[in-house]
Amino acid sequence: MIHFPRVRQSPLRALGVRLLAAVGLVMATVGIVYVDRGGYRDVTETPLSLLDCAYYAVVTLSTTGYGDITPISESARVVNVFLITPARVLFLIILVGTTLEVLTEQYRTNLRLTRWRSKVKDHVIICGYGTKGRSAVNVLLENGLDKRKIVVVETNQTALRSAIANGLVGVEGSATRSATLLEAHVKDAKSVIIATHSDDAAVLVTLTVRQLTAGKVRIIAAAREAENAPLLRQSGAHHVIVSASTAGRLLGLSTSAPPLIEVVEDLLTPGQGMALAMRSAERKEVGSAPRDLDPLVIALVRRGKVVSLAEPAGLTVETGDMLVYVRDDRPSAMAEGRQHS
Repeated sequence: MIHFPRVRQSPLRALGVRLLAAVGLVMATVGIVYVDRGGYRDVTETPLSLLDCAYYAVVTLSTTGYGDITPISESARVVNVFLITPARVLFLIILVGTTLEVLTEQYRTNLRLTRWRSKVKDHVIICGYGTKGRSAVNVLLENGLDKRKIVVVETNQTALRSAIANGLVGVEGSATRSATLLEAHVKDAKSVIIATHSDDAAVLVTLTVRQLTAGKVRIIAAAREAENAPLLRQSGAHHVIVSASTAGRLLGLSTSAPPLIEVVEDLLTPGQGMALAMRSAERKEVGSAPRDLDPLVIALVRRGKVVSLAEPAGLTVETGDMLVYVRDDRPSAMAEGRQHS
């Protein structure tokens, strides 16, 4: 089941509000008629009881009007003209409005679903919206990816509601099932990020994605244990991030070389100082040494492979290379860069 970010209140809540308004309107009408019950005549020629007033209010507001109870005094007729008749119109508006609200909401949902299915392409699928999944989404958004290009696949209702509340499209179901991934249009996706809670689930999701896409969609998987990383790669993952070993290395750096951990935190924290970025090499940069370029280039990506600057001297930038560099990620520097561009 596909869930879209809510732009209005739910149909059930709208129905409840209208129901309470209708009941309140009926009770108010009953009170008005009961206060002036002496101005009404019953065909039985008996004084109106509270039940009679309630009966008159219901049949009048519903436009049934049997005529067995009628206003005879001037005050009762004035009340009918200026209060009961507008209340009758308002009561009908509440009933018709509730029906239209429910039907409109269903139509709007179906229309959004049809439109989304026809336009979704080159999107990123996040399998799992836990700590790792949320962090991945935050990085994608910080790098300028539109929220409409992110689809979250999650079985946990709380996590799914959180994703929808953050403006993301959510697909309810297990990412290990082909039907769920097909519902997320995995064949048209640009990449799939697997951030499940266990490594065995990550392997199953990777195998399923590879089977459905024939390896045409980039798969990035997170593993808790380093020993499971080769299995994930054999299953079809293009990149594997080992969370346990990465955290352990950072803990080790914080003990043996504290300044290094500050540099790593600076690179990983958006808007603080330094940040890693990648762009295509410009024509004027072709033939130059990477170390001579500005900003600081730390690696090249050539034909899909990373070329370290530790390579022998004489390494130059070639046409089609991607430059991995360190940029100034402070808000003031980013704003200045946009002005110059």
